[in-house]
Amino acid sequence: MTDTPAVLADALVARLLRAGVGEVVVAPGSRNAPLAMALWAAAQAGAFRLHTRIDERTAGFLALGLTKSGSRAAVLTTSGTAVANLHPAVLEAVHAGVGLVVVSADRPARLRGTGANQTTDQIGIFGPLVRSYDVASVAALEAVPAPWGAVVHLNLQLDAPLVPALPPHRAPCEFVVETPESGQIRMGREHTDLRQGPRTVVVAGDDSGPPARRLAEAAGWPLLAEPSSGSRTGENALRTYRLLLETALGDTIERVVVFGRPTLSRPVTLLLERADVEVLVVPGRGVWPVSPPGSRTIDAPAWAENGPDDPAWLDAWRTADRDLARRVDRLLASEPALTPYDVAAATHAALPAGGLLVVGASSPIRDLDLMLRPTTVGTRRKIVANRGLAGIDGTISTAIGAALGRRDSTRSLALMGDLTFLHDQTALVLGPEEPRPDLTIVVPNDDGGAIFSMLEQGAPAHAASFERLFGTPHGHDLASLCAAARVPHLRVTSRPELDQALASPNGGIEVVEAVVDRSGRRELDRRIRKLVI
Repeated sequence: MTDTPAVLADALVARLLRAGVGEVVVAPGSRNAPLAMALWAAAQAGAFRLHTRIDERTAGFLALGLTKSGSRAAVLTTSGTAVANLHPAVLEAVHAGVGLVVVSADRPARLRGTGANQTTDQIGIFGPLVRSYDVASVAALEAVPAPWGAVVHLNLQLDAPLVPALPPHRAPCEFVVETPESGQIRMGREHTDLRQGPRTVVVAGDDSGPPARRLAEAAGWPLLAEPSSGSRTGENALRTYRLLLETALGDTIERVVVFGRPTLSRPVTLLLERADVEVLVVPGRGVWPVSPPGSRTIDAPAWAENGPDDPAWLDAWRTADRDLARRVDRLLASEPALTPYDVAAATHAALPAGGLLVVGASSPIRDLDLMLRPTTVGTRRKIVANRGLAGIDGTISTAIGAALGRRDSTRSLALMGDLTFLHDQTALVLGPEEPRPDLTIVVPNDDGGAIFSMLEQGAPAHAASFERLFGTPHGHDLASLCAAARVPHLRVTSRPELDQALASPNGGIEVVEAVVDRSGRRELDRRIRKLVI
């Protein structure tokens, strides 16, 4: 039996509140109207913070960003292709282990398969990785198992009438937020004791958090932490680790303890594939395989000794890291024009304690990886990146969501390439009543895809096809795009100009475009790699 849309909508509001959802993103439509109006009424009563987006893909990544920064968000769409447009954000959430709530509106079962407009099979539309529930009644909604720690898809069957006779109104007292449900019920975890012996490094992938740093410090091991790991703090974290892995020092590694899933560096991937290296993996969140072939999964590693391991091992890495970092900085300082590495370094330098930085995929996060000096423990600088599938889509939306979701940030910045920016430019289309964060978006613009010039297809042998297939110059004027969205824009061409622009934010969403040259990128990276030889 199908309950009326109004009854089902009220039940959805109550269910989302019990699940700890505090942010709701709505994409407009006809079939989802009763749900949208009920959520609006709840938001008016103070139960949710409401966000409206006209583009469902943008809506999905906004909800993702809100959730990644500590809030709990649900996203609502109407039927048809609207649901499919959530797929990129849903896949990112699944692979990153982010608990996103997806709500879609659908026809009642009796109208399915009849050729009605804007209909498709929405049950299981996101594939086997997402739990999908076809909900026709309050009883079916209440039967959806809790807790909702992973991505959950609620497909609600809504019959006519889709608009109530009177606008919905709820008094604040009608909405009582219950204790949020936890993602998982964790029992006591057994420790895996690690002892002295093999020459060991700790590798920290995306969202690994403080445990990787704590182990490295207790054991006296080098810490190879990606920018978005949440572990790149303290005295054991290395800045130039991916270059050092290709030196004789890297060849002497005998054991690796991996937290999460590292995704940025081929040298790290090659290290984990070496037959002469013992690999111990502490699984991260998400649906990726828990460990690479030949590795061993461990739980809650603890240092079993009274003191740190061989101090000479850590000292050798620290010394090499300091020396190489100085050589890298000298080389970049000698460049006549602004480089993407300069932009990454300046952006992170502008991030104060307690600040938030969202980094796009492709080159920017790798540029930041080389330039990011480890920060002081406890300063709460949070770096967020979509590393579940590492796509460039939805990055502006994710950044806006993350900035809105982390309400206590001292400052919010985003760093992304020009193609990434263009891919999600509809994220800047916000209505006059929509919440807007203070967010500075820094765009190193090299008129195309620089990362491919550093890969195999960027070799001189493929020069004839490179620009059309991989370089993809666009020639677009970012200032005009920003003007159309009424977003302040500033164009800079030098490090002093960039530093000055970042030092004086105007508030609200603003874009700083840093013009860089793509033509010499492959040669610049070759000269950086030569510094370790």
